[in-house]
Amino acid sequence: MPHGDHSHDVPPDGWKHTGVQVIPGDSLDTNTAQTPGMNRAAAINFARVGAQKIWAGTVHIHADAKTGVHHHGALESVIYVLKGRARMRWGEKLEFVAEAGPGDFIFVPPYVPHQEINASTDETLECVLVRSDNEAVVVNLDIEPIEKPETVLWIDPIHRAQG
Repeated sequence: MPHGDHSHDVPPDGWKHTGVQVIPGDSLDTNTAQTPGMNRAAAINFARVGAQKIWAGTVHIHADAKTGVHHHGALESVIYVLKGRARMRWGEKLEFVAEAGPGDFIFVPPYVPHQEINASTDETLECVLVRSDNEAVVVNLDIEPIEKPETVLWIDPIHRAQG
């Protein structure tokens, strides 16, 4: 067999149906783990497309709404804000807060208790969500914030700390 010949990797259908899959936006699956105050819909997971290592979908949070406090177990999560204004609170007492708008990415490490809040009183918050495993893990928590949240500024190569 010549070097670089990967013909043994070709699926029986020659990748016709299993090479690239397009998931129409109007066919997402809402039968996924939910948290009060938000609507999640799966686009990419094991059941839908055979994904082995990632989960992706959308999340909508209604105007002036906030989710229940939750974490996602060992999974890493990335949220990309499409429309609206996201306010994230996190910590053992939800003592930290930051905001993100359209075009911003939010990274949530494993096991971090957090709450998504729609900072707008009249616009739905629309986001794309990607997680580091093929099934959604959501652990809803019973945490009440007991102190005023401490604002945390976005600090990265684009958003420098202001002092």
